[in-house]
Amino acid sequence: MTGLVTVLGSGAMTNTINGILDSDVMLVIGSNTTETHPIIGLRMLEAAKNGSKLIVADPRRIKLCDSADHWVQQKPGTDGALINALCHVILRDGLEDKKYIEERAENFDAFKKSIADCTPEWAAAITNVPVTLIEEVAHTFAKADKAGIYYTMGITQHTSGTDNVCSLANLAVITGNLGKEGAGLNPLRGQNNVQGASDMGCVPTFFPGYQRCDDEAACTKFSEIWQSPITNKPGLMATEMGDAMLQGKVAGLWIMGENPVLSDPNSSHAKKAFEKLECLVVQDIFLTETAEIADVVLPAASFAEKDGTFANTERKVQRVRRAVPPPGDARDDLSIINMVSNRILGNQNGRYQGSSDPVFHTVPPFANEVFDEITKCWVAMAGMSYERLEKESLAWPCPEADHPGTPILHKTGFPIGKAWLSAITWNGPAENPDEEYPLVLTTGRILYQYHTGTMTRRSDVLESSAPSAYIEMNPLDAATLNLTDNEMVRAASRRGEIEIAVRITERVNKGLVFIPFHYKEASANLLTNDALDPQCKIPEAKVCAIKITKLEVA
Repeated sequence: MTGLVTVLGSGAMTNTINGILDSDVMLVIGSNTTETHPIIGLRMLEAAKNGSKLIVADPRRIKLCDSADHWVQQKPGTDGALINALCHVILRDGLEDKKYIEERAENFDAFKKSIADCTPEWAAAITNVPVTLIEEVAHTFAKADKAGIYYTMGITQHTSGTDNVCSLANLAVITGNLGKEGAGLNPLRGQNNVQGASDMGCVPTFFPGYQRCDDEAACTKFSEIWQSPITNKPGLMATEMGDAMLQGKVAGLWIMGENPVLSDPNSSHAKKAFEKLECLVVQDIFLTETAEIADVVLPAASFAEKDGTFANTERKVQRVRRAVPPPGDARDDLSIINMVSNRILGNQNGRYQGSSDPVFHTVPPFANEVFDEITKCWVAMAGMSYERLEKESLAWPCPEADHPGTPILHKTGFPIGKAWLSAITWNGPAENPDEEYPLVLTTGRILYQYHTGTMTRRSDVLESSAPSAYIEMNPLDAATLNLTDNEMVRAASRRGEIEIAVRITERVNKGLVFIPFHYKEASANLLTNDALDPQCKIPEAKVCAIKITKLEVA
């Protein structure tokens, strides 16, 4: 999000899912779309079948590669070098959209200077991608009338994640691929309401609507809306909290719908931090590994047990309607937050402003009132209402009641006026392989499991389809260690170790291994690196150095 806001002034997918079918070229980078976003992946495969050219950039051979016109198998952590080289070739060969750059972008000279030495030969030495392939991909992308970029955590979960996104935005801008159907810059969000959470200010640097909390006017605005004084000091990112807990700077934590004991990189470090807290509260629908070490567990409601709205990956705000009541003592998140807030305020029978129902009512009566407040906080949703959303979903911005919503962003301009072409210098991963830890580990999802398996591993059908962890290894690396398929090995990094079964495959190159991160029995995040991107504070979960050893037979 930080990179998108920097270049375009808006932190969201610019185009639509169905618009994929109108693309001339799709660049999918750092996204195993058919497994992590299968419906979107099907759109891509359909578009490719209908004649759209597909470029896949991924260190592993994923399903999309089978339909790709170009598969770019860059080394993990070298995405920025690859993208800068694509931009270099486009400018070198005069393929940029000069009119678009002149009218819609600024800082072009500094950007051009920053990539002057990013030749395909330079990038080939870093990425292991042939010079000719880099040039072919640059030409294919730049010559398309409508070229769309699609990415996920394979781009962002690096110490250079923000720079990677800025580089992709540069690529979209210099080729004029913003503000039109079948094109755009499209981060595919990882959960059903990640976009909505970002929109609502669940980021310590922003109020709702990406209004900066260090902006005096924004502070005044929200102080008036919420009738409470507000600090202009940004809070800690979630990834910064672990060290703060260990240093005694954070004494209590309330975790909602997250399982960081398994999902945080260097997770043993994270668990130690949680155990040092004076009070840990976990709010979830199941007793997760994090909930097991909590002082207080608040039973929450699932999506089918609460009312509200989600904003999906294409910025479309959709109504969520309660189908069944929450079981037992479980409550929807809004009710729990209001109950606790009113107890803190000493209002034992508190009511949400304007509601005639007590906050502990079993049927949450006030989601619509919160939505009304949202429309007052952010002009991009000012034209939305529950009445409209009962009939149709709407993509923001939708500033007025008769506005149809905005499926495609930036048709006439950017929130910051002109796009800011960023001068990016590529920096490598925080940790590289060496003699002691000679292999590179990357992690990701698989089709049948989701995140830490809190829900999917409770499904017999899904669990039986993918019941256990494995590590993918190239046959040449396996032969060096005299390993056979499905043999148990010890995988170790500088942070931890696990025992896991080997899956010998040519999906990964020599020197690269892959572990899905869903399994607590062999948690990949015991190995991963928690080094942070200095700008957005996202950890480098996609690259770290490990070693594999054969287990001794007892």
